[in-house]
Parts: sequence; structure tokens; C-alpha cells
Amino acid sequence: MNVIRFSDLCAQGKARGQRVFIRADMNVPQDESGRITEDTRIRASVPAIRMALDAGAAVMVTSHLGRPKEGEFKPEDSLAPVARRLGELLASAVPLVSNWVDGVTVQPGQLVLLENCRLNQGEKKNDEALARKMAALCDIYVNDAFGTAHRAEGTTYGIAQYAPIACAGPLLAAEIDAITKALANPKRPLAAIVAGSKVSTKLTILESLAEKVDRLIVGGGIANTFMLAAGLPIGQSLAEPDLAGAARSVMEKMRARGAQVPIPGDVVTAKRFAADAPAATKPAEAVEGDDLILDIGPQTAQGLAAQLREAGTIVWNGPVGVFEWDAFAHGTETIARAIAQSSAFSIAGGGDTLAAIAKYGIEKDVGYISTGGGAFLEVLEGKTLPALEILARRAAQ
Repeated sequence: MNVIRFSDLCAQGKARGQRVFIRADMNVPQDESGRITEDTRIRASVPAIRMALDAGAAVMVTSHLGRPKEGEFKPEDSLAPVARRLGELLASAVPLVSNWVDGVTVQPGQLVLLENCRLNQGEKKNDEALARKMAALCDIYVNDAFGTAHRAEGTTYGIAQYAPIACAGPLLAAEIDAITKALANPKRPLAAIVAGSKVSTKLTILESLAEKVDRLIVGGGIANTFMLAAGLPIGQSLAEPDLAGAARSVMEKMRARGAQVPIPGDVVTAKRFAADAPAATKPAEAVEGDDLILDIGPQTAQGLAAQLREAGTIVWNGPVGVFEWDAFAHGTETIARAIAQSSAFSIAGGGDTLAAIAKYGIEKDVGYISTGGGAFLEVLEGKTLPALEILARRAAQ
């Protein structure tokens, strides 16, 4: 995908003295007192901001936070905690500007944070009048918020239509490069791990990947539905029996291409869904009527690990068991360690996946960790993300 890159504009001196508007994703979790509990997204936004400041630009940054009601400010919707944390990371106070749509005062070399963009009337529906007003604030618009790239909103799409220049920030550009490397031009074999509680939420992703990948590894409740489709017993395990036919269709599509969906040969079960429930490892065909399958078994895990170590590219979305509970975490840990040890290019995304990566401390061993949950899933689904589409269109003008 061809887009203008902010890094190139800065290297060419084209950002000096310019008003730069950065749409970042600093939608971070907070506790009841408003304290930020995890600041990864803020830290991930810093490189674009530093790049703009170092280039001598007048810098405006905004983000959404939570789900505010447009036009109704509440203290809990404010980016004030974000401004404080950003100031700590930059070692300089960051002014927070409210009611900014009609004008912002900022000088070259200065940074201001614009209050929660989703408070503006018309943001969610990408109102044209709002988009034009925001575009008039800047000379260069920078989208650095991959996590919102699947939404056509005022600050992700509309402003990019009307700003003099619209480009991708370093974080967004890195996402584009990683996605292209993993899905558009992958080194083979290409293995995808898709796990979750329901086939229905990821059926279109599975169908899309079935046309591209060499190995489609399923886990969690999704794997249970595929086991049903393969004629195996699953006891009382979470599954969607009405989608067994869809799962069978995915398996047949893969088989017709000479590819495969590995079905678990052994599983870890319990009689109740609880962290302290006794775990039992058994062959897949020996699952009893009152069993709950909560993880893949060690033989299955080792077999999948061997396949992953031989892969050329790995796409990972979702743990393969209830990894939060140690008795049912071995499958996910085995998969995670295999990805870390593999020479393949790996890209991982999704909240639970990131939590598993953090639990096993393999952050530095994964080729690329995507910052976008919904956006990452839509890419796997084969969709074109609106925010990327408009940047590509502007680059072609």
C-alpha cells in the first residue's frame, strides 16, 4: 500500500514551521480514581510526536478516550491524565486545549494536546463540516492511530480528505509494513493461529484465511466446534454446534488446496470451569459427557509447535486455552515459546494475545505486535481499512 510517510516529510524538511495535526490512539485503561493503569498506547504515540517536534513543527495531538457522548463533557472523559503522563514521557508539560475545533494557538517547536476528539459533535458520523474545520487547523495531517483505522470518523477519515497533506505516522506505517509482510507477501509456509470463544465472531476471518494460509490452527471454543465437525466428542465444552457445517467447509477448503486445519489429538479437561478444578489430560476421542475442554493437550501442543518452528510467516490472534489459569495454560505457553523460537516473521494482535505475550515475556521475540484489536481482526478478514484507504487515495492524487 502506497501512502505518504511522515518520516519522509520530516527527512525532507517539509514539516519545519508547519502546523501538524496528529491523530494518536491514547485510549488507555484507568482505575476508578482516573489513574492510568497501563500506558502502552501513550508510549507508542511518543515517536511521532518527537519526530514532529524535532522537525520544528507546531504540533497538535488528539485522541479519543472511552465512549463519551458527543457534546456533553464529563470530567471522566477528559484527556487530562493522558496529558500528565505524556508530559512525564517527554519531560515537558503538555497543555490540554478544550473547545479547539474553531482554532488552536501553537507555535513551531511547541506541543498541545487537544481534548477528547469524540466529544466533538459529528466525530463518529464523520460530519463533513467538522472534518473541514479540523483540516483547516493544519498543514499536515498525520494518522498514527492504527487501533481506530477500521473506523471512518472525523479525525480518522474526514480530516484526511481535506487537509493539504495527509500521511501515515511511524506507528501506522509500521503496521502497514508488518501486515504487508505477513499477508500480502508472506514467506511460506504461512501459519495462522485463530482462537477465541466463538466461531461466529471469527467465521469470516477463518474463511478469508482458508484461501491464503498453509496451516490454520484453531483454539479455544473455536477448536471445539471444529472438533465437533470432525466427529469428535466435546462433552459440555463451549461450542456452536449450528456452525459445525461452516467449520467443515473451512476444513474442506483448506484440504482442497493441500493445506490443513490441525484438529487436537489430545486435550486437557475439567469437570467445572474454575481455576482450581482438577485438570485431566486425555485423547480427544475419550472426552466424557460431562467434560469441559479448557486447553489443547501436550502432544497436540508439541506437534503444533514443531509446525510453527518450521513456518516462514506466523499470524497469531488468540490463546489456545484458558491461559489465565496455570493448569490450562500449557498449550498457549508451548505455542508462544515456539513462536518466540521460530525464525519466521510473526505478527500478533488482539487483547488476549498481547496478555499471553506479556505473561510469557516474549515481547522481543515476536516480529511485530499490532496495537489494534478490531483493526487487526478486520485486516485478517481481508477488509480494506477506511483510514488506510483514504491515505492511499491522497498519496495517489
